[in-house]
Amino acid sequence: MTHSIRSDTHTPYLDGDRGLRDTATRYALLPLRIFLGVTFIYAGLDKLTDSAFLKSGGSGSIGDTMRAVRDSAAIPALVDLALKNPVGFGTAIAIGELAVGLGTLFGLLARLAALGGALISLSLWLTVSWANSPYYYGNDLAYLMAWLPLVLAGAPYLSLDAILHARRRHRSARASLGL
Repeated sequence: MTHSIRSDTHTPYLDGDRGLRDTATRYALLPLRIFLGVTFIYAGLDKLTDSAFLKSGGSGSIGDTMRAVRDSAAIPALVDLALKNPVGFGTAIAIGELAVGLGTLFGLLARLAALGGALISLSLWLTVSWANSPYYYGNDLAYLMAWLPLVLAGAPYLSLDAILHARRRHRSARASLGL
């Protein structure tokens, strides 16, 4: 007769503790989604309403900002591209930030919105904040890293994507039952 000895020392969760842990895990990305969504909405609106930003020259303008970072950017060609039409580029960035923020906050096409946010952050890191030393002083790299979990996970809870997914699943189930 052999006796097996348990080698694990893990205490099983109490039912209430497990439920709380599962709930916390399920909604873990929600604070990040809210923060990034609100921040990018604010950034987009701030640019669109700033009388100095959407100009090709002058203090606080997108044109002067691009000219100031051109020589220190990781990819100066990106800055040169922006400088061909700084007002158009600034407007595109502002509208992009607004769209990304709204999509992220409301969870509509959340992975696509997060990818857009990551690409905006990457382009800003490679241009505007590339010269920051040490590198972690530049906030665009941190924003880029913050977007990645949302690119991977999307917004499966408390989102328009979740509502649309549930609606499609419901229609599919009804169709398979012939209803």
